[in-house]
Amino acid sequence: MSKLTNLAIAAFASAMLVSAATSQAVAQSSYPDRDVRWVIPWNPGGSNDIMARRLQPLLEEEGVSTVIENIPGGTGAVGMGEVATAQPDGYTIGNGTSSTLAIIAQNRAPLENDHFTHIIRLSVDPLILVVPGESEHDTLDAFLQNMKNNPGDITIGTPGTNNLNHIFAAMTARAADTDYRHVPQTGGSSVIRDLMGRHIDAGVLKPSETIEQIESGDLIPIGIFADERIDALPDVPTFEEIGYDVFPYGPVVQMGYIEAPANLDPEVREKLTKAFYNAINSDEFIKFAEDNGFELSPIHGEELEQEIKDVSEAIKQVASEVFES
Repeated sequence: MSKLTNLAIAAFASAMLVSAATSQAVAQSSYPDRDVRWVIPWNPGGSNDIMARRLQPLLEEEGVSTVIENIPGGTGAVGMGEVATAQPDGYTIGNGTSSTLAIIAQNRAPLENDHFTHIIRLSVDPLILVVPGESEHDTLDAFLQNMKNNPGDITIGTPGTNNLNHIFAAMTARAADTDYRHVPQTGGSSVIRDLMGRHIDAGVLKPSETIEQIESGDLIPIGIFADERIDALPDVPTFEEIGYDVFPYGPVVQMGYIEAPANLDPEVREKLTKAFYNAINSDEFIKFAEDNGFELSPIHGEELEQEIKDVSEAIKQVASEVFES
């Protein structure tokens, strides 16, 4: 091969690199120039879905148009697998939750936290124990007594399995010092459906996905898995108030946050973070959070990275005690 040919090849390769870099820079500066696919790894009507659809028009105001796609299954692992394997261009994002963190921490899904770029935390959610509106066991003491009177027969539904909801269902049975039957579903809306149809005796859910049914009387909240009562349900006691410890192995937190595929460009990450931060801190969404009983804590960057590590480790420890003991 001649020297001239080598020079031509080198010049062509250099031009290609410059072209690729220029194209990438243009893509970054124009992002987003089309709809962003927003994967909700749970059924429609659950807390993550409700929250996303409330944020959707607020993100539109920030220049980010989204199309929501519900992909339930595997306690969030199926949908988040779609996110992990998507192109890291900012056009696919998804809702990570403590439930999926729990599955990852217990090696129950072919996912790792480093498969994702962590964008921003959306919420910190207490979990509550709810029963059908017509249940005769409509207080926490009455429900636990019913569990004691019917060992192994009382059913408690949760969205997913081996997650925080499942942990607290198990801790409810421990509070009654008896067995129970766990009924996992693919999302909170499915648990609500079973409760309203009287197919199960109780469910462990979030206030944000049950508040409408609670206000209508179709569901009754009887206990909060938290240290303090929540403003949206001021008359509902915590388990601790009634004398039951549901955190014997240490505190765990239910949270939701936005994920993108790993290796997302920093400029795109920054644009997504800013858009979500502004939407979360809008007056409309703050009011929505107050009315639905969840806390806004939009941490991001290194702070969110550390929080995900800490929550993963805490869940792993508690899960090993609850599910393996």
